[in-house]
Amino acid sequence: MRAVGAAPGLLAGADLTTGRAAFIERAQTRGDLFVEQPYDLYSEANQETWRRLYRALAGKWERHAHPRFLDGVARLGLDPDRIPRLRDVNRFLEPLSGFRARAVSGYVPAYLFFDCLRRREFPTTITVRDGDRLDYLPEPDIFHDLAGHVPMHTDPAFADVLVRFGDAARTAALRARDGDCRSVESALRALARFFWFTIEFGLMRRPGGDGLCAYGSGLLSSAGEIGHALESPSVQRVPFQLEWVVNQGFEIDSLQPLLFVVDSFRHLEREVRRLERWLGEGRLDNVAPGEPAVSREDLRSFLDAGLQ
Repeated sequence: MRAVGAAPGLLAGADLTTGRAAFIERAQTRGDLFVEQPYDLYSEANQETWRRLYRALAGKWERHAHPRFLDGVARLGLDPDRIPRLRDVNRFLEPLSGFRARAVSGYVPAYLFFDCLRRREFPTTITVRDGDRLDYLPEPDIFHDLAGHVPMHTDPAFADVLVRFGDAARTAALRARDGDCRSVESALRALARFFWFTIEFGLMRRPGGDGLCAYGSGLLSSAGEIGHALESPSVQRVPFQLEWVVNQGFEIDSLQPLLFVVDSFRHLEREVRRLERWLGEGRLDNVAPGEPAVSREDLRSFLDAGLQ
C-alpha cells in the first residue's frame, strides 16, 4: 500500500539501487525472471544518479558516439532528468525495429538472453547503480541497458544483427544435442567474446571514413570507458578478425586495453553470419581457454535448449 501523501518515487522504503533492492530480492526468491517495472519504487537518489550519468555522458556522446546512436537517443526521447518508463520507450522503439525492452529481475542465463534477442526482446535491468560508484559497473543497470544499448536498437540494420546473433546461439544449442559439454562450453565462450568485442565494446569507422566512433553499449554507458577507448594511446584498436576475437579473453573490472574495429553495420552482420556458420561447422569447438568463465547455469541453458 502506498504511504499516505507519498509522491511517485517517494514511497516509504522505496529504492531500486543495484544490490539492495527489496523488490528484486522478492522477485528472485519467487523465481520471477521477467517482471514489471515498479516505477514508484525509484527513490530520488536513484533519479539523481540517472541525471548525473546522463550529464557526464551527453557531451561525450556528441564527440564519440556513432551517428545512429545519437539518432536513437533523439527518437526515443530519453529524458536527461528522469529514469525512463519502459512502456514509453517501447512505444517509440517497437515501430522502428520491432524490438522491445523487457524488464528482468537480474541475471538472464546465456541461452535465454540470446534467444530473447532472436525474438526481438531485450532483457532490461531495472535497478540503478550506486550513486557513489558511477563509473564502475560490475553488472548491468538500467542506465547501461536503456541509455547504452537501446538507442542502437532503433536502427533496423543493427536490430537485425542482434536477431542474427540469437540465430547463432540457436545453432550452437542445436549442436549441443550430443551432450558434449566441452564443445558447448567452447562455443559459449566464443559467443560471449564476440558479443563483448562488438555489441558491448565495439568500435566502428565513422561514416565517410573520418576516424572512429563507439557503438558498443559498455563504452556508451561509461564516461571513463568512452574517452579511454577513443583517445588513450595505450589502447590497441585493431581491425576486426573473427579468429582473434573468439580466442581473445577479456576482463570486466578494468578499462579495456584492446578493442576491435568494424567498417560498418553491414560488415558486422557479415561477421555474425560467419560466426553462425563456424558454430554450425564445429570450428569453434575448441577456442582458447580463459575468460570469460562459463557458469554451470549458462552451460545448462544451452544443453537444455539443445534437447528441445
